[in-house]
Amino acid sequence: MVKIYLKYLRLFARGIFLLLLASSCKKEDTSAPGIGSPVPLATLGLYEVDSSVYKRVFVIISKVGTQNVSYPLVFDTGSAGMTIDATGILPASMITSSGITVPGDSITVNGITVTPEEAVIAFGNAQSEIQEYGNLAYTTATVGDRNGNVTTSRIPIFLYYKIVDTQTGKKQPAHSNDVFGVGPGVSFANNAIGSPLSYFRSSAGAISGFKLATFTSSGFSVNGTYVSGLLTIGLVPGDISSSSGFVMHPLTFSPQGGYSPDIPATITYNGQNVPATILFDTGTPAVSIIANTAASGDISSLPDNTDVTLTTNNGFTYSYTTGSANNLTQVALPSFTGDPRTIFSIDFFTENEFLLDYKDHQIGLKNN
Repeated sequence: MVKIYLKYLRLFARGIFLLLLASSCKKEDTSAPGIGSPVPLATLGLYEVDSSVYKRVFVIISKVGTQNVSYPLVFDTGSAGMTIDATGILPASMITSSGITVPGDSITVNGITVTPEEAVIAFGNAQSEIQEYGNLAYTTATVGDRNGNVTTSRIPIFLYYKIVDTQTGKKQPAHSNDVFGVGPGVSFANNAIGSPLSYFRSSAGAISGFKLATFTSSGFSVNGTYVSGLLTIGLVPGDISSSSGFVMHPLTFSPQGGYSPDIPATITYNGQNVPATILFDTGTPAVSIIANTAASGDISSLPDNTDVTLTTNNGFTYSYTTGSANNLTQVALPSFTGDPRTIFSIDFFTENEFLLDYKDHQIGLKNN
């Protein structure tokens, strides 16, 4: 049985604290010879889960290396790279309380090559942070389950052996913070690690990237509801054309982390126009956070029935009204959260479509 830990999963990606040596493994060319019109590589369903506090969307990983597994990973537009607990994937004898045992330069077991390169990956913010401790590894992974799946080429992933809540100092359950990070750019931990979706080969004329249909509000349930057709892997030229309805936003390159998913915009609420850098994050499960350097306190919630409008510098506009169960929104001082960005939560994706073009480094947003 797949067990989903809603309580412990992250709020949003804050960063990775140990920079490792870059790997020699390169991403594959995202185009391949083919005949006829370009088509997406695959269309998969995702699982929508609601604990009544947090909403989550999960993708199932059904094979890692040669190991048949069934683990739900948070589908996360706010980070880049696949992180998964080594428990149940590597032999128990390799996993200790202080690390994963890797003799020599590397070790290959169950079709997984584990390297001695270690890192600590942190998710959350200064007020709520989860840290994963583990190693860089290379393997194949099957994304999806019996409802539909596709298998990656051999890609770099992060295998962790320990998860710690930094607020309490307590270790968390195995597999309680598995993440399928599909954001642009690369991991701060190792420049080889990027979105698992960015390594897929597509048909001739197709574009490396993915498209998310709007999540189904009625599909979120305590036990999880499989919703077909939410994720399209691989884009076609029509997806990014001016007639598609998507407003495209070119991304900015940084020497650390590569292309950033953050988009410049203005947030309007209560008569204020606040300059913002926005992260649209499926990994934030409940509350959007508006970063405002002029906020009157460290953090506060906007009252129900507050109108909020975001307008990106490229002209995409979205408005919503806060409520008691949906579109929960807080205003915070960046000095309190440790993050200058405005983070829009999973509720954004129930009313808007999202597209990420890895080839030309752009994000598309579309009102539904």
